[in-house]
Amino acid sequence: MHKVSIKPQWTISDAKGQNLAPRLLELLSEVQGHGSLSGSCKKTGASYRHAWSLIRQGEEQLGMPLLNMERGKGSTLTPLAEKLVWAGHRISARLTPMLETLASELEGEIGRVLSAGSEVLRVHASHGFAVEKLIQTLALSGTRVERKYVGSNEAVASLHEGACEIAGFHIPQGEFEETAFKHYAKWLVPKESRIIHVATRRQGFMVTSGNPHKIYEVQDLTRKGIRFVNRQPSSGTRFLLECFLKKAHIDPTQISGYEQAEFTHAAVAAFVASGMADVGFGVETPARRFKLEFLPLATERYFLLCNQSDLERPHLQAVLKVLNSDEFQFAVNQLPGYTAAHCGQVSTIHEAFPELPATKKY
Repeated sequence: MHKVSIKPQWTISDAKGQNLAPRLLELLSEVQGHGSLSGSCKKTGASYRHAWSLIRQGEEQLGMPLLNMERGKGSTLTPLAEKLVWAGHRISARLTPMLETLASELEGEIGRVLSAGSEVLRVHASHGFAVEKLIQTLALSGTRVERKYVGSNEAVASLHEGACEIAGFHIPQGEFEETAFKHYAKWLVPKESRIIHVATRRQGFMVTSGNPHKIYEVQDLTRKGIRFVNRQPSSGTRFLLECFLKKAHIDPTQISGYEQAEFTHAAVAAFVASGMADVGFGVETPARRFKLEFLPLATERYFLLCNQSDLERPHLQAVLKVLNSDEFQFAVNQLPGYTAAHCGQVSTIHEAFPELPATKKY
């Protein structure tokens, strides 16, 4: 199997047209994570002398210092260096899913020529952390996967139209479960649709450490001066937020930044962590990775939707094998906010939602 990789890379040009060295941006990012230039050198494999040369060169190009160094206390980034690092995080979080989708499409086109007639598993899902782990594991096992990162609405619609074999979507537990189910019901097929359980996960507010703006409930999003960052309209996460707003009788136009949308949970977290917004709404994992505080509001179940007629196909069996493995379930349980509850279990729609009267025909 041939792998296509497309990586985002960015830089800044000075007045003379000279670019900042990409290695410099990598070094600064590692200093942020390790708290010292020496730790950054160990991580990147750069010599201490070369690292200092890159730092000095960057400071000369930008006209401002990039590191604060204090004997015995390691290194910290200056405000300018922090902006550079967070710019890199935001670029990666925003572009990586789109580039991976494009890479997967190219892999598929090349693979169809190199391996004519071999089966490909098409997966449409949002950029979730458990799904990402699943796709990586399938690829390592030799299963050919063509993935497309889309919102939950687009994913289940794609399955209904025959554009994929697996669609990822998520439904909250509790008071909004029936509302969410009805939202997706038009794309479900009685007697044919099947649910594959993957995990439960928590959704909530991502705020900077210490929650300086005291944001605890959706009403706080309407306060003057609070800057919010949202997910795109087709996402299940935005739909869940809309359920909370409707319950609280809040007009979204009251929220500053409501139409400022990112396409992944990681991009939302990076947006908040970089200081561009005060609060975002999403899953817990990226909040912890970007050292944000997380305030849970809902627990939801993440599913893969497929057709019963496809379940015995080799690629679907490969998916179930991975989901039911101890290794995969252990990895999911290590993700902050995730639990591999019923992972790999296959259900009819009614079996997955036995308390909902609307599922009886399924």
